[in-house]
Amino acid sequence: QVQLVEFGGGLVQAGGSLRLSCTTSGGDFSTYAMGWFRQAPGKDREFVAGTNWNGGITTYRDSVKGRFLISRDNAKNTVYLQMNSLKPEDTAVYYCAAKYGGSGRDRLRGEYDYWGQGTQVIVSS
Repeated sequence: QVQLVEFGGGLVQAGGSLRLSCTTSGGDFSTYAMGWFRQAPGKDREFVAGTNWNGGITTYRDSVKGRFLISRDNAKNTVYLQMNSLKPEDTAVYYCAAKYGGSGRDRLRGEYDYWGQGTQVIVSS
């Protein structure tokens, strides 16, 4: 059983930055593609970014391209989401997820095997 724990959420002004971290345990981290999703109140959970097992492949939703960066450190069993130029519409609970053997281009929620509990990000205008 793989467990994921997110860190780094908080309140930030528009234009600011935050870095989210997600640390895993209970599995071989390097065998999992990792993804970040988010869910705003009253909305469906949506894909934000994904990466393959070694960070060589990354995928982003269009609205965060050029502002967010996903990366991973397999030695630390951790995936990161660096979020820059934040906008109020980025406000959501952010979740990390793991997909065994994934490609790094996996955008569908149902493709992922394990999920963290989420961390709240609030961007004030």
